Amino acid sequence: MEIGICVASHIGDIGYIERAEALGYSHAWLADSQMLWSDCYATLALAATRTKRIHLGTGVAVTGTRPAPVNAAGIATINAIAPGRTFFGVGAGNTAMRVMGKAPHRLKEYEAYLAAMRPLLQGKEAMWEGKPIRHVMPDRGFVNFETTIPMYVSGFGPKSLAIAGKLGDGAVIAAAAHPAAMSSIWHMIETGAREVGREIDRSTFKTTALTTIVILKDGEAVDSDRVKSQCGAMAMAAVHYAYDQWRNFGFQPPNALAGIWQDYTRMIEKVPEDGRHQRIHAGHNCWVLPEEEKFLTPEVMQASSMIGTAAQLRERLAGLAASGLHQVMILPNFDTRFDVLEDVARELIGKT
Repeated sequence: MEIGICVASHIGDIGYIERAEALGYSHAWLADSQMLWSDCYATLALAATRTKRIHLGTGVAVTGTRPAPVNAAGIATINAIAPGRTFFGVGAGNTAMRVMGKAPHRLKEYEAYLAAMRPLLQGKEAMWEGKPIRHVMPDRGFVNFETTIPMYVSGFGPKSLAIAGKLGDGAVIAAAAHPAAMSSIWHMIETGAREVGREIDRSTFKTTALTTIVILKDGEAVDSDRVKSQCGAMAMAAVHYAYDQWRNFGFQPPNALAGIWQDYTRMIEKVPEDGRHQRIHAGHNCWVLPEEEKFLTPEVMQASSMIGTAAQLRERLAGLAASGLHQVMILPNFDTRFDVLEDVARELIGKT
């Protein structure tokens, strides 16, 4: 089992990625959300010049904010700096789009976008908006398509995971609670692959789950202040996502949110509609707003994060690895990110 980091892209925080490399983390996935964080490609470029081994890429690039040729050129530029360790993670980008008052790409648009990205990442010609397009000056060091850039496709439901199976070199998934969940995820991926006559090799098609990890101290409660300070932002980001899904599509929230749902929706709907899209994602995956701290129940935190003793977490990760999960990437609270980095490296890296 590989353990990587998901990073809220910060142009002044490259030291975090350097430390992750020194501690043995395998990948750094830099998040892409223009109205929340620094530009992911600028941050990746700095990270590429200051690291040697850690794999670097978008975690995930958003299809709705950049045309496919622009994302292809962006990641191929990083590949010119860090050949052999650059990857392209891509998704429809709920938060990145919603915080600008826009809707993410629907599945048909998403699949068409990825169908264009695949040849573009290989330096080949693709059709984009009815025109053939390719990078016309790839051989003078501006970009690097010679070294493979794997494309990892984000998918949380049957149809998006099927698209990952059709077009991706791997899939970025939500936190898998147990091995049976991974079995279902693989079924969805392979169903999509079969639709296009593709055979998936489970050993090379990489699956990565977004979560965070908190290692409990002896006798520590799941909802201690320390635990909340390390994974509360991830928990609230999941609540924000569930609210968006309910607000825009009528999807019912997960059972883990039942105890807070009425109070949360009542609070958020006090914000005027024309500014609500910004308020929903305030503090996204970095901090918990004071008025949202009351929603950090054990059920809410455990739904999106891996919380347990070191022994419990080793057992859980080993079970997930055996069921076909290749990597977890962790995104702890911003203020405690270095503490989590050290704890996880000491207790888990190389031990699952």
